[in-house]
Amino acid sequence: MASQSQGIQQLLQAEKRAAEKVAEARKRKNRRLKQAKEEAQAEIEQYRLQREKEFKAKEAAALGSHGSCTTEVEKETQEKMSVIQQNFQRNREVVLSQLLSLVCDIKPEIHVNYRINGSPGAGGELDQG
Repeated sequence: MASQSQGIQQLLQAEKRAAEKVAEARKRKNRRLKQAKEEAQAEIEQYRLQREKEFKAKEAAALGSHGSCTTEVEKETQEKMSVIQQNFQRNREVVLSQLLSLVCDIKPEIHVNYRINGSPGAGGELDQG
């Protein structure tokens, strides 16, 4: 019976050691998973930064060409405005004098549709009908 009791004790100790080894293996596994997750996160972050940098470069290139178009349009607009301003200054006096002469030089005339005495061109009494 003592040997049986000793055998049971050895089995219990072996089971305890096995449970400790399993627990230790689980801890190692969890540590390794955590480490792998951290490495993956770092790799993902590095990849994201690289892709973001490439995107910024392409965006800058696209906006750079767009920006030069905008600059060109603004330059053309300024040139056209300058020409319009020059034409305005050159023709201003002539247009004002023509406008004033049309407004101030009144030449009273009978309108072509005005009827005298019911029929156009007939003499006599004035009729506004």
